[in-house]
Amino acid sequence: MKLLLDEMYTHVVAEQLRARGHDVASLHDPGYRALEGEPDAEVWTRAISDHRTLVTENVGDFRRIEALALARGKPTAQLILTSDRQFPRGDPATVGRLVLALDTLLASPPSTATAIFLKPSA
Repeated sequence: MKLLLDEMYTHVVAEQLRARGHDVASLHDPGYRALEGEPDAEVWTRAISDHRTLVTENVGDFRRIEALALARGKPTAQLILTSDRQFPRGDPATVGRLVLALDTLLASPPSTATAIFLKPSA
């Protein structure tokens, strides 16, 4: 599974996951930086075109985009959804916890679910 991290995540998450051997891109990477601040539909379209699973905290907007795509028979991106409650942005330990949870998920057998709600690893 190839990931695309939405802009609310620091580029350090992508760097640490790449160091662990995963194919992870961030909207803060040079090849994706043009999408910073762009509408969610643009990020969604890029995730689909690049065959990447989108990791985002923006559950409401992306689930709405997903529902519209499904209703219209259009391609959909797989989503990994997080929350500020599970991975608080102000907590210095969050980066490590997010990296560990994503690394664990990426090492697991692939899921056929269209959306996965990520939880911290035990």
